[in-house]
Amino acid sequence: MFFTYQILFFFIFLISPLIIIFRILKKKEHKTRFLEKFTIFSKKRKSGNLIWFHGSSVGEILSVIPLIEKYEKDKSVNQILITSTTLSSSKIISNFNFKKTIHQFYVLDLFFLTSRFLNFWKPNIAIFIESEIWPSMFKQIHKRKIPLLLLNARLTKNTYVNWSKFKNFSRSIFQLITKAYPQNFETINFLKNFGVKKIKFIGNLKFSENYTNKNDKINFKLKSQLKNKKIWIGSSTHYNEEMFCAKVHMQLRKKIKNLLTIIIPRHIHRVPQIILDLQKFNLNISKHTSKIKDLSKTDIYLVDTYGETQKFFKLSSSVFLGGSIIKRGGQNPLEPARYGAKIFHGPNVDNFKDVYKLLKSLKISKQIKTYNSLANSIRFKKPINKATKIDKIGKIILKRTINEIDFQIKNEIKKT
Repeated sequence: MFFTYQILFFFIFLISPLIIIFRILKKKEHKTRFLEKFTIFSKKRKSGNLIWFHGSSVGEILSVIPLIEKYEKDKSVNQILITSTTLSSSKIISNFNFKKTIHQFYVLDLFFLTSRFLNFWKPNIAIFIESEIWPSMFKQIHKRKIPLLLLNARLTKNTYVNWSKFKNFSRSIFQLITKAYPQNFETINFLKNFGVKKIKFIGNLKFSENYTNKNDKINFKLKSQLKNKKIWIGSSTHYNEEMFCAKVHMQLRKKIKNLLTIIIPRHIHRVPQIILDLQKFNLNISKHTSKIKDLSKTDIYLVDTYGETQKFFKLSSSVFLGGSIIKRGGQNPLEPARYGAKIFHGPNVDNFKDVYKLLKSLKISKQIKTYNSLANSIRFKKPINKATKIDKIGKIILKRTINEIDFQIKNEIKKT
């Protein structure tokens, strides 16, 4: 089975120039740094101890920022490598003033590329985040006797079913994990079924995702324009969900003066198409990057940058989380909830079932199915702040995670 898997990736490797060109044109790929995916690295390895974090995209990377901030101050760690697969996640890292942390794009999962990657970076420990299971890389890590941790591990039912179609192959890969830290009880059972020997439940690390960066404040001129507006936010929206938000806006403006709807799409390369879609409703649209001086006639304020959601969440008491009207599984609601906002979502939130269950019990979140129900639910006054409960949970989980990961890292560094 592993041979078949490698043949598949070798085919992807052969057609990768076409894929890369297409992705660059779609602004999904960096024009030069895509070479990192083929082990032509743009950064150098420093001498000394290196710890490696790998996450798929923005959410996974942000969840480990508190850990990275800790090890930035740890003199026993000389370098921190972060890898991810998306352009958006690489841009997020640039928002932080890290001194010894670098970002590279993750390599294609071919045996000769993963081998070259590990020979170059020589990590003391590899920490993969959530659902990142890569057979070739895992085999190469195990071959070099590098500890492999699966942090904040998450396997959805669909993911489990897909891996179960090749159960013997899957068990041979999952058993290479040194220790797993699942974020929910469902994942614990799935990991056990795949033969992971060491499992420890700590909790969902995203509860502690309370970071600061250089872009966390609204520009003074923009802030002065927004202070008299009635604002609500549609965040992490996907295809068709921007139009859903537009219909909510049109419903609300029948009774709300000075209304401004802020839309933060999940993928900003879609912005040109989003504008075309919204213009069908005869709405006035302003892009964040346009730095427009007068928002008095603006209906929709479209945030077309990465890493700035935090500053906008501070402005609104009502946030709709996308990926939930369409069948995407939802997006992480904890960040806006942490700022005291009421969270609204559609019925498709399987990716965050446990999180939404807690938020619902705290009366922080509410499911909606139609744009009318959302329009009728939105409020423009901050509710009684229940975010402190989330902060307390987050601090406990972060402390436990740091203690556990610190033990693993220190234990490995002692060997060198």
